[in-house]
Amino acid sequence: MQLILAAIGRLKKGPERELVARYGDRLVKAGKAIGISEFNTIEIIESRASSGAKRKQDEARSLLSRLPENCAIFAFDERGKSPNSRQFAKLVGQQLDGGTQTLALIIGGPDGLDPGLTDQADKLISFGAATFPHQLVRVLVLEQAYRAVTILTNHPYHRD
Repeated sequence: MQLILAAIGRLKKGPERELVARYGDRLVKAGKAIGISEFNTIEIIESRASSGAKRKQDEARSLLSRLPENCAIFAFDERGKSPNSRQFAKLVGQQLDGGTQTLALIIGGPDGLDPGLTDQADKLISFGAATFPHQLVRVLVLEQAYRAVTILTNHPYHRD
């Protein structure tokens, strides 16, 4: 299965970018044992539309146009459910076991995600009620994806 991190905005050089690269590398190395063949990042430039609703629509259209057909989508949004790490690992495992070819992990921009995109998502996931900068959310998403892989492979990284 291919994993894609698709996000609004560009990640500049700095510690967040280094952490994203580190977890992406770890994810691919550990994931090979369970069928994760590659990891890619898609960055979409923030829309310049005048209203938040229009910006979200533009960004959703751009995100969806860059994803492969029949791609499973986990959208990260404050309106989603907050699974613990084992529950998130189970969700990823279900995609692997179900023969999903591509799983996209989607992060919105400053205005969030368009309801049209979240309605299409296979899972709507939240890191809680707090709002985080998209740079940190990328790190959180990839760390949880890596943690999910370690849980699925019985690696000791995750401790209950």
